[in-house]
Amino acid sequence: MKTFGVLAALVLVVPGVRADVESGPKAGEKVPALKAFGVVGPVEGKEADFAADRKDAPTIYLFVKAEDGGLPVGGRPLGRFMKVLDTEAGKLDGVAVVAVWLGDKAFDKHKEYLPKIATSLKFEKTSLAAFDGDRSGPNNWGVNADAHLTAVVAHKGKVVKSFAYESVNETDAKAVVEELKKATEKK
Repeated sequence: MKTFGVLAALVLVVPGVRADVESGPKAGEKVPALKAFGVVGPVEGKEADFAADRKDAPTIYLFVKAEDGGLPVGGRPLGRFMKVLDTEAGKLDGVAVVAVWLGDKAFDKHKEYLPKIATSLKFEKTSLAAFDGDRSGPNNWGVNADAHLTAVVAHKGKVVKSFAYESVNETDAKAVVEELKKATEKK
């Protein structure tokens, strides 16, 4: 009977386990070039190097895996995560969020869809961009195509920490913001 109880407990615990993947550059590395097409934010309607534009400023880079129609794989929970991140980033001086949509052959669909996301979520500190390439993202960013979302915290031109998620919700935003706060408070 004890064996049955242990097995039942394992069955109840295992579905709640979340196996996140590794994705993004390692802490301490220089922030690589990030060429993408600006759709919403300070850069609109043209390609830019978002990392060069942000230079040493505190920035959270998001790489969003999207379906062919432009919808993010994470759906509404991802949207809530991004909204919390945008709100919390707005409380910190000079911080911005740059979200880059990734998806094979969906570049034009992303350009159409991203303004709808911005209107719906009413971003204040988040720029939205589309990457014209495959799901592994721009060179040297080490984005894992299996991650639904990769968040990279950067400050003073260096990667502070990378977070990768196979599923995400608004509660996950706290760890990303806390990492940025710690980095900006260091002298």
